Amino acid sequence: MAGEFQVTGKNAAALFTLKVHRGDGMALLAMNWRNGKPPEDFVGFAIEYRVPGGTRFLAVHNRIAFPGPGGAVNPNKLSSRLSPIQKFRWVHFPFNAEIPGEYTYMVTPVFMADDGQLSYGEPQLADIELRRETYPGAINIAYTRGFVSSQAFVDRYEKHGAISTLLPASADDGLTFTPTHPNTEEALTWMGFEGRHAIYETLDEAIADPSAKVFVVAYDLSEKGFVDKLRQLGPRLRIIIDDEGDHGDAHSGETQSADLLIASAGAANVRRQNMGRLQHNKMIVVDGAQVKKAIGGSTNFSWRGFYVQSNNAMIFTGAVPVTVFREAFEDFWTEAGFATSRSALWRDLGIAGVDVKATFSPHAPANAQLKKIAADIDSAKSSLLFSLAFLWQTPGVIRDAVGRVRDNNQRFVYGISDKKVGGLDVQKPDGNPPAVFPTALLKGRTPAPFKAEPVGGSGNRMHHKFVVIDFDKPTARVYLGSYNFSKAADDTNGENLILARDRRIAVSYMVEALRMFDHYHFRIAQQEAKAAGTKLQLKFPPAAPGQDPWWLRDYTDVRRIKDRLMFS
Repeated sequence: MAGEFQVTGKNAAALFTLKVHRGDGMALLAMNWRNGKPPEDFVGFAIEYRVPGGTRFLAVHNRIAFPGPGGAVNPNKLSSRLSPIQKFRWVHFPFNAEIPGEYTYMVTPVFMADDGQLSYGEPQLADIELRRETYPGAINIAYTRGFVSSQAFVDRYEKHGAISTLLPASADDGLTFTPTHPNTEEALTWMGFEGRHAIYETLDEAIADPSAKVFVVAYDLSEKGFVDKLRQLGPRLRIIIDDEGDHGDAHSGETQSADLLIASAGAANVRRQNMGRLQHNKMIVVDGAQVKKAIGGSTNFSWRGFYVQSNNAMIFTGAVPVTVFREAFEDFWTEAGFATSRSALWRDLGIAGVDVKATFSPHAPANAQLKKIAADIDSAKSSLLFSLAFLWQTPGVIRDAVGRVRDNNQRFVYGISDKKVGGLDVQKPDGNPPAVFPTALLKGRTPAPFKAEPVGGSGNRMHHKFVVIDFDKPTARVYLGSYNFSKAADDTNGENLILARDRRIAVSYMVEALRMFDHYHFRIAQQEAKAAGTKLQLKFPPAAPGQDPWWLRDYTDVRRIKDRLMFS
């Protein structure tokens, strides 16, 4: 199974099936009962995993437990063997997903007798590599965690220091802020996840290769560690920094960064720029004898971009992507005539065996992409998953296309935006509005058994810009980049837009989309529990006529049925 991005359990004696999808730094486990419906005494799945080279299984823990005497809430995380997962899919983050070799997942059905005793059925096992690179030596998809507002952050770090000891109060303070949290490096590594690691590593490689020249286009630029690495490059760096709006202020993080980099790289190598409006890119090119890498995606080079928001970066290795991205840099540097330049066309990135292309904005009417992307969304045959910051403020062809696909009951649609989208009620798994909107979920008391979470680190938390179409078909494709799927992104701003027609890449973004959707859908569950004065707890098996098992909606609600079948 080495190298496969989707694997299945092979135990024919197990009462259920298991399919594991490889994400980047994570795995989606999807289960389905093999014949008919589960029995009523089925109370969920125990999930365990063994790290590569490990000798024992570690249990995934559940924050939700069965009610105690009198309905008491157990505040402790418990092994899923004792507090089984009452869902038919689960996204798992290993502590270290970069260990070479195969992770082994073991999923076991859990049953409860009338006296409350738990018993266990035949397990399913599956082995999958969660190696760091999506395509080793060619493409690496990397995500930031975006989990400041989470129980995991509270458990790991907030009890040792407030969020203000990890993050500056504003971007303008970013270059002078020094974290004082006692676990600073561990916390920032965890918060930045692979996105920060991969971007930092690329710059470290460039610093170590004296022949390497580095080209950067930056929208937000205010994270001290990132700027310090750029300063080490001296005149080997050329950089374009946005100066639209607040970015152009004398004391902005971007202006401070420009001053520092002029001192290290020389004034001729630093350019402030807005295109028609924003130079909204987040792009790095390293062109050296030892290192040839190009980076696109949504990750801003700022404290929020690395540590607060959910972002993605796609790192390409090889001469062709470096040429394409470097030429785009040169065309941005020239600026005039960009919309009709070579870089405003789709250009193949020359990755063997992978159909992946890039184009850069602004586009001219003859090569505009927005309507073509909307038409591609309309052509979805099975599914559409998206995570689109600023969809709420971009009415037009993309929102209309998403709405049409959502209204087709033969299509499966999950997605989120950072704010409420008028006229577009993104469905929850039970098929009912309201939509999942992160900015609406940052305040308010957290119901038992959960602890209050920080609201520091201002600004939107969900910053992805990607659309996944038909992830489960040979025609699977993903659109991603800094491009906000708006008219401004298409014909006014400086942007990068990548199209990958590849199932491995589509599955990676599918897992991230589900991870995001589930995280924020759970915030809605918390809000609903708070409003109803109820507690979030596991369900016991039915004890009297008229009571329903926990899994009933997964077999009666149309959307939940699709969910259960599509991923398993």
